[in-house]
Amino acid sequence: MSDQNERNDANGRNAAHGDPEGVPGNRLRKELPAEVPAPGTGPRAEERPAQPLTGRQRLVKGLWPPRFTRAQLIVALLLFGLGFGLAVQVASNSDTDSALRGARQEDLVRILDELDSRTQRLEDEKQGLERQRQELQSSSDQAAEARRQTAEKARQLGILAGTVAAQGPGITMTIEDTKGTVKADMLLDAIQELRAAGAEAIQVNGVRVVADTYFADSDRSVSVDGNKINAPYRFRVIGKPQDLEPALNIPGGVVQTLKKEQATVTVERPDKIVVDALRRAERPDYARSSSQ
Repeated sequence: MSDQNERNDANGRNAAHGDPEGVPGNRLRKELPAEVPAPGTGPRAEERPAQPLTGRQRLVKGLWPPRFTRAQLIVALLLFGLGFGLAVQVASNSDTDSALRGARQEDLVRILDELDSRTQRLEDEKQGLERQRQELQSSSDQAAEARRQTAEKARQLGILAGTVAAQGPGITMTIEDTKGTVKADMLLDAIQELRAAGAEAIQVNGVRVVADTYFADSDRSVSVDGNKINAPYRFRVIGKPQDLEPALNIPGGVVQTLKKEQATVTVERPDKIVVDALRRAERPDYARSSSQ
């Protein structure tokens, strides 16, 4: 009985001095494992440290989704257009090559001849333009040179049109018709022979002969562009005398035909021929310059 009381007193003293082992609950807690936190009570996922990305993950993340800038889109469109144009050009060349492969030998020869002729014409035109360019470049005043060339061209056209007087080497031809047998067609044949021989300006009895001049018979005389002229018929012709005079004297030509009609023909070569008969410049009714 006394021993039991002593044990109870000892337990009471241990409890009074705070000995945890004297409490049954403390002894059980010490023997249990550590508490496991309940689900949802641990640290949140966003609070966990981020895992480093691998090289492949970084590459995929940089390429997808694709990001395009305005400049990249423009460059892509330009490259597409260039590629399309090259494809069309290659297809066109292929069609041309196929056509040439199937052509006959005669067609190929004709094509080559046409190409040679076209090349020669272009080469001649190129040389003419080169000469003009050199003249303009060598001139101290290009504007003055251009005006000079324009004025010279206008004078040349004026001579051909009969609106400008002209002078130069040539011949004179006088036809005496005492019998009245010379007709308008004979004078027209003489004009045609002179033009064919290179005549540049012609005047008959004070009437300028141009491209649209006509001859007509009129009461034992001749009418030139509506102007009545009488014998003797005097021709002033500017051109190369060595070509003009033989053209009139060929067998069966103008001089021989007029002599058969009992007319007298005299051809001379003066030092200078002056053709001063002028025509009034007329505006065409329908024709207009293609540059307007």
